[in-house]
Amino acid sequence: MNRYLSIGLFLLTFFAFSGCGGRTGSLSGGSPVANSSATPAEISSSDQVVRAFTHLVPSSPTPGSVELVVSPGFHINANPPTFPYLIATEVQPGQVDGIVVSDKIVYPPGVLKNFSFAEKPLSVYEDHVIIPIAFKITKPATTERFLPLKIRVQACDNEKCYPPATLQASLQVNQSMK
Repeated sequence: MNRYLSIGLFLLTFFAFSGCGGRTGSLSGGSPVANSSATPAEISSSDQVVRAFTHLVPSSPTPGSVELVVSPGFHINANPPTFPYLIATEVQPGQVDGIVVSDKIVYPPGVLKNFSFAEKPLSVYEDHVIIPIAFKITKPATTERFLPLKIRVQACDNEKCYPPATLQASLQVNQSMK
């Protein structure tokens, strides 16, 4: 096993299973992050190489966030994408009584990378990206609430792109937040 694959697998395993970094939930639609034996030939959908985690930081102006972890050797398109025909990474919050999500999600800038299938560098997210979600609690509740999230991604490797996928996640909202 080459050294870079071993390091990447260790990091993915650490992030996926350690529970560190303030993770408050980790639900993702489809398969978990591709394992070390997966090759691009075995990938049939973007959800096999992208994993979603949610974070809650009550004292922040953007108290929620989604962290996307992308398997080594893959990337996802940034938002906005370099070209209109590319499928951007997009977070779509659901609705929960007493929680109002900001109308606009501000996506972090992507990294410009050159790929053999594109004439110009593309704006992408690799490894991991954190997308903040601003919301306010407008009504107290007696139980924990979960803000549902749909995350649209399209993963690509250095040669081609895979069918897009919609990951399902939820953000557990602390009732003591104001």
